[in-house]
This record gives sequence, C-alpha cells and structure tokens, in this order.
Amino acid sequence: MAAALLLTTLAAPARAATLLRDPDIEHALEQVAAPVLKAAGLGSTRVEILVVDDRTLNAFVVDQSHIFIHSGLLLKMQNAAMLQAVLAHEAAHITNGHLARRPVNLRNARTAAGIGAALAAAAAVASGRGEIAGLGALGAANTAQRMFFVHTRAEENAADQSGMRYLAAAGADPQGMVAVMDIFRGQEVLSASRQDPYARTHPLSRDRYRVVQRLAQGYAGQQREDATANYWFQRAKGKLSAFQRAPKWTLNRAGESGYADIKAMREAAAYHQQADMTRAVAAIDRALAARPGDPYYQELKGQILIESRQFQAAANAYAVAVKQAPKNALILGAYGRALLATGQTQAAIKYLQQSYDRDGRDPRVLRDMAQAYAQLGNTGMASLVTAERYAMQGRLSDAGIHAKRASDLLPRGSTGWRRAQDVLAAAERAAKEK
Repeated sequence: MAAALLLTTLAAPARAATLLRDPDIEHALEQVAAPVLKAAGLGSTRVEILVVDDRTLNAFVVDQSHIFIHSGLLLKMQNAAMLQAVLAHEAAHITNGHLARRPVNLRNARTAAGIGAALAAAAAVASGRGEIAGLGALGAANTAQRMFFVHTRAEENAADQSGMRYLAAAGADPQGMVAVMDIFRGQEVLSASRQDPYARTHPLSRDRYRVVQRLAQGYAGQQREDATANYWFQRAKGKLSAFQRAPKWTLNRAGESGYADIKAMREAAAYHQQADMTRAVAAIDRALAARPGDPYYQELKGQILIESRQFQAAANAYAVAVKQAPKNALILGAYGRALLATGQTQAAIKYLQQSYDRDGRDPRVLRDMAQAYAQLGNTGMASLVTAERYAMQGRLSDAGIHAKRASDLLPRGSTGWRRAQDVLAAAERAAKEK
C-alpha cells in the first residue's frame, strides 16, 4: 500500500506479519470499542486495538492488553455494531480467563519483540501450518492446535454469551454479532486451507450460530443509537480503505459515509497517492475546516507534506498536531522524523525518545533514533536501537550482533546496557532453538 500509513513490520520466519500503525485509525477504534470495553469491565484498563495488515478475515487476543483485528476484517464490517460485536467477543476471551489456560503465555507481549513473536505465531496458525516456526522468542514450540490463538468450542460459546451481554449493556445492536457470523457460515465444511483464519481460530458450528441468534432475539430492543461509534467507525474504515484501494476507487466513493470531513480526508489520501500534493493539501485543509483542532487530520497533513519532501512545512504541521495531542506516541514520532529531516537532530531526539517511551514498538522511530544518535556521535545508543529494531523484525541474529556492540560501548549497569542484555538474551534463546 502507499506509504501514507505507517507500517510497523514484525517479521517471522514463517511469514511476515505487520501492524498498520496510524494514529487516526487507532484513535477511531478506541472510540468504537470504548462502550463495549467499559461494559466488559475493561474500561479502566488500557486495552489497545491494533490493526494487522492482512487482507484475510481474523481477530485475536494475545494478552489482557491487546486486541488485534486484521485489516481485511475491518473492511468487511458494514457498520459499527458489527465491529463492536467482534471486539466484544475478543474482550470476552480476556475477561473469561481463556488466555491464562494457554500452554504459551506471552507475558512480554507489551514489548516490541513480544508482539512480533505473537504475530508470528498467529500468522502461522492462521495459515493452516501444523508446526509453528520461529517460536524461540516465546520459549516454546507447539503445534497450531495447541497455540492459544485457537479457541475451543466451549470457549467460543462462553465468549458469545459474555460478548452479547457486553453489547446489550453498551446499547449496541446484538444483531451485529449475528451479521458477523453470517460472513463465516459454512466455513466448517471447507478444508483448512480454504477457510478464513477466523474460522480456523474461532470454530463456528450450526449449533453455535443458532444460540447466537436466540441470544440476539433475547436482547432485542435494548440497542440505542450511538452517533459517536458510528462516526468513528466510518472514519477508521474510510481512511483504511482510502490507503488500501486505488485512488480512482476512493474518489468515486469518498462521500459514501455521509460525513463531509471524512469525504475530504479520503480525497486527500487519494490525491496523495496520485502524487498531487496541491489537491491533497487542499482536501485535508477542508477536513480541518470542518473539524478545527483535530490532531489526526493535522497529522495527515504533516504526512502528506513530509512524503512530498516539504520537510519544514511538515515539521510545522506536526508541531501543531503535537500541541493538540501531546501524548500520542505516533504523532510524537512523526514530529521527530520531520525535525530530523530538517537537520534539527537534538530536537528530533527529544521527540523520538518521548515516542519510544510511550510506545516502543515502532521500528521507524528506532531507525530514526539510530540515525540521530549516529549524527551526534553516540554509537552505543545507535547500536542499541538498531539491535531493538532488528529484534522487533525477528532478525535476532543481526540483533545480537548490534546488541553486543552496544553492550561493549554503553556504561555497564546503565538503562541502555540493560536493554542490550535483554536483546542478547533473546538472540541467544533463538539460536538455541535452531
């Protein structure tokens, strides 16, 4: 896809899995998920909704802090209620304790390498492979059927019932879950190689479908209109499709959401893909006029400008976005990247470090930090962040080389030195698993 969405590559020996890191889409999904997560008792816990760059249909959880949804499934959803049904079901796997009973427990899934390993395993399970490759970082090797990404029928039934309760408590339409299941009906009669990953990891039977229908009928009439969820669903899906489909397709359908600002945003994305900076900037300015002070539209403006090599203008746009969303790691990282492009290395380090401290799973931030540290003559830190970037991408042999270099250069016992030891340990475990 076009470079307008920040791709975080988390590679695996079996198949590369990538996250689509975009501040607007992640914020939109957070808004859609909020009432469901609150109903599930997860409202006070930071549960992140992250998008996997995969056209197949799937969603899964790896720990109590993350719900992953494939881009293909997000684009398949027709309304906010369907997306909320998927999120409610995955939230139920968390609240029902299904993860705790898995043979592999990813306690380090908040780290970049941990999430990379989780996505590697999930990709292998979804592909139908019997054995999972590259699980050294997990500390275990299991067949696909034993991995915690594959749920039992009993767990699925329990998650359906809990998920329905969460939807009802949130005022979401319970028919959303029925509509999602309609997409996967008949999958159980197909061979594993022909099934969607969702059907392989979430077994669907005719009995389960009938139970969900009955539950939806029992909760009928409790739904209420949620304008906030509807808007942010259209915005997330609209932006994702604008960057994954051809510009002509997007321009022909830009206004289908019914929101003027989303139409303008999608037009900006399409014109940007066509390398028409003038019309792209004009379109995003229309979106900003409709929603003044929106940091995510401001971030997209900065993105259009930096990818058009208008570095100072991009830095100016990102500076505004940072003032509007000072805690957003992706926006902070983008601002640091723009500052680095304008030669403001010391200032760039400040914002790149803030981004890393808040997220730490963005290889582009690590790449930029390595460049900045090298320019400042700090080769120890440059080697460290390079090692972490390679570890995040599953290149643990290369990561070990740079981690050893960082370990030799950084003060023993310092924070950076300890981070280098973590990478070295992961590289050594992976080497032993070969």
